[in-house]
This record gives sequence, structure tokens and C-alpha cells, in this order.
Amino acid sequence: MEVNNSSVFDKMAISGHQNLFFCQDKAVGLQAIVAIHDTTLGPAIGGVRMLPYESLSDAVDDALRLSEAITHKASLAGLNLGGGSAIIIGNHRADKTEVLMRRFGKFVEGLNGNFIASTDVGTTQHDLEYMLSETSYVAGLPASLNGGGDTTLFAARGVFYGIKAAIKELYGDDGLAGRKIAVQGVGSVGEQLVSMLRAENARVYVSDMTEEHKMKIAAKYKAEPITYSTSFELDADVYAPCALGGTVNPETVPRMRCRIIAGSANNQLKEAAETNRLLKERDILYTPDFLINSGALISCYSELEGYGNERTEALIKNIYGATRHVIQKSIKDNITTYEAAKQLAEKRIFDIKKIK
Repeated sequence: MEVNNSSVFDKMAISGHQNLFFCQDKAVGLQAIVAIHDTTLGPAIGGVRMLPYESLSDAVDDALRLSEAITHKASLAGLNLGGGSAIIIGNHRADKTEVLMRRFGKFVEGLNGNFIASTDVGTTQHDLEYMLSETSYVAGLPASLNGGGDTTLFAARGVFYGIKAAIKELYGDDGLAGRKIAVQGVGSVGEQLVSMLRAENARVYVSDMTEEHKMKIAAKYKAEPITYSTSFELDADVYAPCALGGTVNPETVPRMRCRIIAGSANNQLKEAAETNRLLKERDILYTPDFLINSGALISCYSELEGYGNERTEALIKNIYGATRHVIQKSIKDNITTYEAAKQLAEKRIFDIKKIK
């Protein structure tokens, strides 16, 4: 794997990244990256993603993109945390071992508290336990280790509040009974979201890359199964992407018939500038992912601060008001919700820098 040094520095300069760290340990098969975007508000926090990237450049791009999103996510949620992200290059099903995760923990320890690791695609709470043997800079631990427990419930709850806020802005009432909502991807977070939506008698349509799992979730919650690859085409009130990113793009937007996009997936927009233009043109209300999918991050923050469940729930409920504020700002300033959310996130960081 090769990466062009000058292009990496150019990318970091454009996005305002502070640091990019690399770790290689051939003895245990570790190739890892930690990106730190901005630490104005506090130490960088981010998930550890383990995937078999086709190139180092792809892995670096993912780390930079994810860490910048965490900066904005933490800022909008009112948390005193910065944005970071970690990548382990490899197949998490075949290559992940205790030794690998403990060695990665030593890498994190060497960053002296500038980065706090949590879970992401390809890593679990069990992996955090291995890392905890080598570093205390982890968050998202199980309750048995005095952690906040399963973060997927909090992640889903944040999206749930985001959906209700968008419904309120569009229809004047945030009731979900009878609203048609297509949930694409019903893994841990998606399933929790389906449960919450059905509890309010929403008409829920579910899709998943695994057909058997889709049918199981549909039967469990009395939802309607639909095709994964075309779920965004459903004539629905809400399209909720809860699987992979990039499903909202210049190719899919012209085929969308939803009124609102609100889901838990990271990096939902591909070719953001053009996609945002098309969404505005088609009058589709997009609730930025980094605005409404911060529930897991809030849970980790509560764990680090020693807050209880009551305080965690209060922080997550703030997503409702924050979402409405972003939508109202976008209308007032005649800009996209994506631009409005970024402006609000960056303004808080700019203001805090004044007293540093």
C-alpha cells in the first residue's frame, strides 16, 4: 500500500486536521491509523474501524472524513470533546486477535490522552476490553466495567428524536402514528430504531443486506420488508439510512420519493455539494447524520464524565431541539441543512478558541 505524502498534507490542510498517526507492527500484523481533526473543545474521540481497505489512501481518506464528522458531531451536541478516528486495516472476521487489539491499545496509550478510542464497524466492546489492558483511553465499555453499556440504544434514540423533530418542522406535529418510514439496514442500531418507531405506531418498512435477517426483523416488529438496493425509492415520509454511507448521492436523489432523510449511517452524502443542491432542488429535508446520530458519542461522553442515565437521556433529548434549530436556520438563511449544521458546529469551536 502506498500513499502520496504531499496529497495527504494537502487534504489535512483543507480540512483543518491537526494530526495523522501511523502504526505498523509486523509481528502482530497491525497496520493502523489515527486521525485527529480538532481538539479545541477537548480530547479527540472516535471509533476504531477495522476493514480490509483496498489501498492505504482509501483508509486515510476514511479516517480524515470520519474524524472531521466527529468534531462537528461533538460540537453540535454541546460536548467537550474533539474529533478523531482510528482505522485498523484488515478483515475483522479473519485477522482480529487479542494480541492485535492489545497492541493497538499500546498505540493509543502512546498518544498520551489526545485520542480516546471507542467502537465502530468491525470492533466490539470485547475489543475495548482487550485495549483496556494496555490503555485507559477507551470509552463505550460494558456496564460490568463501569462503562455506559450498549451504545446502540442511545444511537437509535438520537435518530428517533431527529426524525420526530424533522416531522414536526415539516408537518407541524411530531406524532409518528401512520407515518411511513423506510429503515435501510436493521443491524443493532436499525433494529432499535424500528422498535421505537413501531411503539409509536409508525408504518415501518425494513430492508437489510441479509435477506434472512430482514425477514426476521419484519416479523418481529410487524414491519413490511422491502428490497435493500431500492429502499430509498419508497414513497415515504422518511428514508432512514442505517447501514453504509454514501446512499444519498447524485444518482439516487433523483429517484427518491421521500420527504425527509434521517438515519444513523455515517457519511450518508456522497459528492456532498452536488447532492445537497439536488436535495434542496427536490425539496427533500435532510437531517445531517453528524447532527442526529450522536447518541453513541453522548453515551461515551457521559461515561467519561461519570454521568448517570438520567443525564445521558437529557443530553440525547437535546438532539430534538438542535435539529429544529438547524432546520430553522437553513430556512432563514436560505442554505442547506448541511451548511447550517456545519456553521453552527464551527461557530461554537471558533467561540471557544477565543478563551483558549
